[in-house]
Amino acid sequence: MNIEMIKKIILVILVLILGVGGFFWFKNRQIKGSYKDYVVKEVGGRKVMENKKAGFSVSVPVGWEAKALNVEEGSMAFYYPGTEGEMRNGIISAPIKRGCVIETALLFKKMTFDEIKRELKLIHWGLGIKSEQVEEISIKGMPALKDSFDSTALGSAIAVYILTEKVLYEFSFYPAPEDKLVCIQEFNKFLETISIK
Repeated sequence: MNIEMIKKIILVILVLILGVGGFFWFKNRQIKGSYKDYVVKEVGGRKVMENKKAGFSVSVPVGWEAKALNVEEGSMAFYYPGTEGEMRNGIISAPIKRGCVIETALLFKKMTFDEIKRELKLIHWGLGIKSEQVEEISIKGMPALKDSFDSTALGSAIAVYILTEKVLYEFSFYPAPEDKLVCIQEFNKFLETISIK
């Protein structure tokens, strides 16, 4: 057997070991949240989305539709009235054709801003990023990371990450080009209603 053939066999064995190990890690990992943790209720004449397990709540923008998403740790999507876009797995996905979408997501993991920035580089690598601005900001006195970008795959988007000791909260915003200005105002109002305990 020549050296090249031995290298190929070793490579195949390593890929199989990593693949099987990754499968069992993925299968046995602990999911700490669920879409069932999200509840929308009336509080003082307004709709509020609450996730007691993750310790946060946010006001649903007036007239918007709120929908729980059955993904990993659970998520919620908020749709501006008349929002249109491609339907994937029963939800309107970016790029948005009309209106806008706000999505919330949780990761029960402690991370740093630097770790998030590295993750963003990996994620954005495949999205065809045309422009991007990442900045550290504050949301109601909490340190946050804001990632504003424009991509060929998703269109314009803003993602805000709020870090706590045990949970990373993500609030992503996807507007249609024609509705971007009014939707940005709505997103900023939405961020002002976030309550994390």
